[in-house]
Amino acid sequence: MESREGGGRTIACLDMRSFYASCAAVEAGLDPLEAYIAVVGNQERKGSVVLAASPRMKQEFGVRTGTRLFEIPGDSRIRLLEPKMGFFLKVSMAITDLLAEFVPKDCIHVYSVDESFIDFTRVESFWGGAEALIRHIQDALVRQFGLPSAVGVGPNMLLAKLALDLEAKKTGFAEWGYDDVPKKLWPVAPLSKMWGIGSRTEQTLNGMGIFSVGDLACTDVAKLEGRFGIIGHQLYQHANGIDLSELGAPLVEGQISYGKGQILYRDYTEMADILTIILEMCEDVAMRARQAGRAGRTIQLGVGYSKTAFGGGFSRSRSIEEATNETLQMYRVCQELFREHYLGKPVRQISLSLSNLEEESSMQLSLFEVRKWENRKLGAAMDQIRNRYGYSAIYRAVSGTEAGTAIARTRLIGGHQK
Repeated sequence: MESREGGGRTIACLDMRSFYASCAAVEAGLDPLEAYIAVVGNQERKGSVVLAASPRMKQEFGVRTGTRLFEIPGDSRIRLLEPKMGFFLKVSMAITDLLAEFVPKDCIHVYSVDESFIDFTRVESFWGGAEALIRHIQDALVRQFGLPSAVGVGPNMLLAKLALDLEAKKTGFAEWGYDDVPKKLWPVAPLSKMWGIGSRTEQTLNGMGIFSVGDLACTDVAKLEGRFGIIGHQLYQHANGIDLSELGAPLVEGQISYGKGQILYRDYTEMADILTIILEMCEDVAMRARQAGRAGRTIQLGVGYSKTAFGGGFSRSRSIEEATNETLQMYRVCQELFREHYLGKPVRQISLSLSNLEEESSMQLSLFEVRKWENRKLGAAMDQIRNRYGYSAIYRAVSGTEAGTAIARTRLIGGHQK
């Protein structure tokens, strides 16, 4: 593969196709590519969402992640299976162990439960090239686990991921080089189809007259930097297929955040109950930031209304002057956002994130906040207790009320039964 940037590497992005549904199918003795399977968290609640669907379910019935249980057709071929997150995680770890039989462990970066980046640069020649090596790996995954996979390959993480998302998920394998960028990447539209560009960034770029990746690649980089700062330069590079990051590094600096989202067990109608959930989520996100030694300046709150209120909702963010990882400071910002934008409708989904991150050591001890350091030590002490004895060992009083969900969720893995 010819390379201009990135040191002539060969990076693969491996995706286990319909991983959760495929694992459930194999455990049930079914062919994951032929079976009609939907993984549903609680089959007794008609409003439960589909957590995963097999390829046949997606293709023939339009059932996919997020579909409600009552929307699934009454077809006798369809199997509804419960999620077993502990089992799924064990399979994921076993897959990583299998990959380590083909490449050194330091060449594997687990991106998510069902997706990994692998650096083949040092070993591909032993196997007769990247494609031959990938065929060996895919065959081994089928033999050992009965699971199908798709792989994108490129000279960097970005092109490997794009080759996977835009081609290999349909064909099973795709290899992109820099020469492929004009004909395969630049026509991509809308912009949100490109990995790393979210809906908000897309809207901003659309407002600048940029509607495709090709438009972005041809935009004056100074114009992009003027609007987005350093992120603008990275967007320009990525539109041209350039990514110099090391394996496992974030592809867009500044886009990394700590977040949490949950679909509630029922419709929440009382403001106090909704704020209880938001406080619990602030606790979780702040704890993760503290454990990573990070703090953030931007807090985002998203609220989704129930279908009984015809859906809708809002997502708003607010930046503060000084970075924080303190639970109550995040909560105060969320309270402001909620009270400003909440329309009084039943709430069924909430998301929260802390972004615009920096090292915790950059936090200043303001002379006007004499208890800031004491609050930080209190938060660290609570984190240590939870790490040792579990979340339910120490919690805020609101989590013990009927509205709280944090304690119940400690008995789950990934929000579902173990």
